Amino acid sequence: MLNVNRNFINRFNKAVAAAEAFVFLIDFEGKKPILFKRDEAATKGLWFQTPEYTNSPVETMILQKSAGIKSKPVSIDYYQKAFDLVQKHLKNGDTYLLNLTMPSRIETNLTLKQIYQRAQAPYKILFRDEFVCYTPESFIKTEGNTIMTYPMKGTINADMPNAENHLLSDKKETYEHHTIVDLLRNDLAQVATGIEVRKFKYIDVIQTNTGKLLQMSSEISGVLPSGWRKHAAEMFLKLLPAGSVSGAPKKKTLEIIQSAEKTDRGYYTGIFGYYDGHNFDTAVLIRFIEKKGARLYYHSGGGITALSRLTDEYQELKQKIYVPIN
Repeated sequence: MLNVNRNFINRFNKAVAAAEAFVFLIDFEGKKPILFKRDEAATKGLWFQTPEYTNSPVETMILQKSAGIKSKPVSIDYYQKAFDLVQKHLKNGDTYLLNLTMPSRIETNLTLKQIYQRAQAPYKILFRDEFVCYTPESFIKTEGNTIMTYPMKGTINADMPNAENHLLSDKKETYEHHTIVDLLRNDLAQVATGIEVRKFKYIDVIQTNTGKLLQMSSEISGVLPSGWRKHAAEMFLKLLPAGSVSGAPKKKTLEIIQSAEKTDRGYYTGIFGYYDGHNFDTAVLIRFIEKKGARLYYHSGGGITALSRLTDEYQELKQKIYVPIN
C-alpha cells in the first residue's frame, strides 16, 4: 500500500461521497498527490483527456511540417550497471520481474503544449510546463461495483516480419506478461472478490512518429463490496504503485528499483485519474516527457526477468522514445 498524506485521502473520500467530479495525480512514491475539482483543473494548469471526457480548450494549433524528436539515451554502459544489479537480485530470488527505467535527454521542435494537442492516445495529461504524458495504458476503471484493470506488458516493432505471432510466442515476453497478470489478480483480490481474467494477451497497435508498435495487454475484473466508495482513496492506495511499472513481489522489488535507478520517478509511472461523480477511469503515467529547467527528459524502460538480455532491454528503452503523431 502506498502511503500518502491524510489530507489528500480525506479530500478524495469527501469528493467521492459528495458525488463531485474531480481529477487527481498520484506520483510513484506518493509524495506529491494532487486533486482538483473537474471544473477548476484547467485553471490550475492541468489539461487532460480520457476516452470519454476532456477539459482541453478548443484552440487553433500552429501545425508543424513534421514532428521531430532527437534523443540521447543513457549509455549502454550506464544502463548495464543497473541491469546487472537487477539480474543479481533476480538470481537471488529477491524479485521475479522488475520494471527498470531511465531518463533520456531529448530535443523536439514541439512544445509540451503542442505535443499534448497533437499526440494520439487514449489518455493525455499536460501539467503546467512540468510534464506531458500520452499514455496507452489504462489502470483502474469502475462501473458500478465492478472494478477492472488492464496490465500492459510486451512491446515489439510492428514492422518486424510476423510481428504479432513473434510477440505472443516470445518466451521472455510471455513470462513477463503472465507474471504481471498474476500480480494484478492478487492486487485486485485485496479490494474485490470474484477475480477473473476477461481477456488475455490481446494486442494493441500504437502509432508513433517513427512507425507502429504492438503492445500486449490483458483485462482483469472483480466485484467491489457495496460500500467501497466510503474508502475509495484507501482502495486505490492498496493497488499502488501499479504492478506493471513496478514488479513482483512488489515490496522488495520497489526497494531494488530505488537502488538501481538512484532517484525518485516522481509523476512518471504514477497514476492519473478522473471521477465523473459515479465511476473512475484511471491510467498509468507512461510515455512521459518531463521538463527540468530548459531541458526535456523522456522516461522509458521495460520489464527485466532472468530471461532478459542486456542489448534487447536497452533497445526497448530506446524504442519507446516516441511521440504518437502521424
